[in-house]
Amino acid sequence: MSDTVIKVENLSKRYVIGHQAQNGNVTLRDVIANSARSLKQKIFNSNQKFEDPAHEEFWALKDVSFEIKQGDRVGIIGRNGAGKSTLLKILSRITEPTSGRISIKGRVASLLEVGTGFHAELTGRENIFLNGAILGMSRAEINKKFDEIVDFAEVEKFLDTPVKHYSSGMYVRLAFAVAAHLEPEILIVDEVLAVGDSSFQKKCLGKMENFSDKEGRTVLFVSHNMATISTLCHRAIWLVDGQVKLQGSVEKVTSKYLNLGIEQSGEVVISETHQKNQRFCFLKVSLIDVYGNINSVFDVRHPIKIRLIYQVKHSFKVLEIGFKIINSAGISVFTVDRSFHLSSEVAVGIYQAEVEIPPLFLAPNYYSVNVGAHIPNVEIISLYQSLISFEIEETGSNMSAYKGADIGIVLVDFPWQELVVSIK
Repeated sequence: MSDTVIKVENLSKRYVIGHQAQNGNVTLRDVIANSARSLKQKIFNSNQKFEDPAHEEFWALKDVSFEIKQGDRVGIIGRNGAGKSTLLKILSRITEPTSGRISIKGRVASLLEVGTGFHAELTGRENIFLNGAILGMSRAEINKKFDEIVDFAEVEKFLDTPVKHYSSGMYVRLAFAVAAHLEPEILIVDEVLAVGDSSFQKKCLGKMENFSDKEGRTVLFVSHNMATISTLCHRAIWLVDGQVKLQGSVEKVTSKYLNLGIEQSGEVVISETHQKNQRFCFLKVSLIDVYGNINSVFDVRHPIKIRLIYQVKHSFKVLEIGFKIINSAGISVFTVDRSFHLSSEVAVGIYQAEVEIPPLFLAPNYYSVNVGAHIPNVEIISLYQSLISFEIEETGSNMSAYKGADIGIVLVDFPWQELVVSIK
C-alpha cells in the first residue's frame, strides 16, 4: 500500500479578472454584447476566442504536480502572488481547480486566514465543537480533546465570549489549537501564525513537529520566513508564477530561493499590476555600490546604499517605512525604519529614501531584502518578501583568513585591550 497521502497532477486554476472601462462607465449594450459572445461560444463550443477588453484571464496555478508522503513536513515557498494560497485553498477544498487531479488520503484541517472556519457570533467553546463536527468527529471525541485545546490556546478566560470580540492573536491561538488537536491526518497552515507572538509561534512549531514525528501525520506549511521553513520542514516546494520552480530537500530549495535575486541587476521596478493598496505603493528598490552604480555583488570593504522610491497617495499621521536584511540561512540580520530618524507624519507625494550599510559590517554571504510599510500594531500597508537580493564578497577583511568558517552574521572591530601580566 502506497504511503502517498497527497498526489497532485497537472493542477491549474484560472480566474477571470474584470477591468473597468476607460471612461469609467459600462453600458447596457456592453453587458448584452459580452453576454451574447459568451453564450455563442458555449453553444457552438467554438475554438475561436472572442476578445473582451473588460475581462482578462489569470492563471494562479498552471500544471502543478507533486506527491507528499505520510509524515512529511513540507514547506510551500514563493513570493507574493506565486500561487501558494490558491494551492492551499484547493487542497483544503475551499475552491475548485479549473483542471487537473488531486488525490488526498485522510482528514484535512486547515488554518489559512484569521477567521477561517469560525463563526463570529458563536463563542470559543461553540466554535470548538463546530470545527470538530466539520471534521467529522463525534461530540464524545471532541470532549476528549477539549481540555487540551483550551490549555494550548490559553483562552480559558474568554471561552464563553463570542469570537468576534477576540483579538487576532487570540483568534489564531484558538484556531491553531483546534486544527492541531482534533486529530486530522493532514494539517495545512498558511502564514497566519505570523499574527501570534514569538513564544506562541515556537509552541506551534513544536506541536507540528510532534504532530509529524510522533503521530505520523502530514504538515503543509506556508511561510516567507526561511529560517522557520528550514527548522520545521524536511522538504520544500517553490512556486513561481503559479508553477513549480523547484522541489526537493528543504536545504536545496530554500538556498536556491534566497539566492535567486543574485541573478538580478540590483534594481526592481514594481509594476502597477502588483500595486494592491490605493493609499501607498513602492515604485522602485535599488542597490547602489560605492561608485554609484546599480549592482548586486559588493566588496565587503565598501558600503552598500539601499534606495527606496515610494508614493504616498493618502497622508498618514503614523506610517513606518523600512526594510529588513535576511541572510542565506533565513535569519533576520537587522531592520531599518524611517521613524528612527524622521518625523512619523507622511504627506502625499513621491519620496526617495536612502540608507547606507557601512563597509566591513555584513559578513560575506548571500542576502535578501524585504521592504514594507505599516501602521504599527494596526495594519500592514505594503509588504514585499525577498524582493531583491545581493551578495557580499570577501575581498580582504580581517576575517579573510577564516573563509568558509562560521564567523557570525556581522563583522565587528571592537577595541581590543591587552595587558602584559607576566612574561616567563
